[in-house]
Amino acid sequence: MAQVSGTTTPRSLVTSSVTVVVCAYTMERWPDIEAAVASLGAQTRPPEQVVLVSDHNAELLERARSAFPGVLCVANAGPRGLSGARNTGVAAATGDVVAFLDDDATAEPDWVERTLAAFADHDVIGVGGNVVPDWRAPRPSWFPDEFLWVVGCSYRGLPTTRAEIRNPIGANMSFRRDVFGPAGEFDTDMGRLGKDAAGCEETEFSIRARRAHPGARIVLEPSATCRHGVSPDRVTRVYFRRRCRGEGRSKALVSSLAGAESALETERVYVRKTLPQGVLAGLRDALRGDLSGLARAETIVEGVALTATSYALARLRALARRARR
Repeated sequence: MAQVSGTTTPRSLVTSSVTVVVCAYTMERWPDIEAAVASLGAQTRPPEQVVLVSDHNAELLERARSAFPGVLCVANAGPRGLSGARNTGVAAATGDVVAFLDDDATAEPDWVERTLAAFADHDVIGVGGNVVPDWRAPRPSWFPDEFLWVVGCSYRGLPTTRAEIRNPIGANMSFRRDVFGPAGEFDTDMGRLGKDAAGCEETEFSIRARRAHPGARIVLEPSATCRHGVSPDRVTRVYFRRRCRGEGRSKALVSSLAGAESALETERVYVRKTLPQGVLAGLRDALRGDLSGLARAETIVEGVALTATSYALARLRALARRARR
């Protein structure tokens, strides 16, 4: 989740090259990985370098090296998980900008071009793009647009024109490479490990990056679009609830590392404005005869309750552990 404002400070770096990092961990996604790499080869402005990081999967690494001769395929040199894989990709990158594309996502042909255009302002250190769901199973009628972040996609409430944000969505994000020196790496104590429901490593890193570069901005460029696969297992109530609980726990960890003010600045606006509007819209739809609107309204209430409760419990556990020391 995303927004914040701040002052600006000019930067001297002129963006001229880009590395795209794709992190992969399982052979189950091999067709998706092929599609992701193919989409990068079809760009109107090709990236100078593509790095595919295999997250402790020797079979995947061997197959990728054979299948993608023009791609630098490397093994995750850090702890298992998405954060360690991303750090490995950054270490191998040579471009002025390091962009990240999920292994189950495909970039639109002008993705690199649109992303780099957003770096024209030298105070911009990071850019997020639009993440459109690619439903691999029918989308449930109860699934509200306000909770598309559950499946790693852009959700209702985000800006629709270029605007400053707190952090991008990890499936479609980029940073100037020189940001990582002062800001450090992605925190390997955070982030997704395999199919678990953790996340928010990009949130914590974005907060840290902006603090390391006072006056710098991270922006959303909605025209820089990728399509993110939503597998059948992610369109269930079980997954929705698990992901909401995971988000609450992850936000609690971000709060402990970065402070609750920074960790929740976007969520406060989202809960006060976006979600009530979504509930009312669902109720209006129900009154007009679309009974699934009632289900969407209920899902919004359930989702925020699960996320908030999980956040509160995680914070209380952390405080209790601190008190016992």
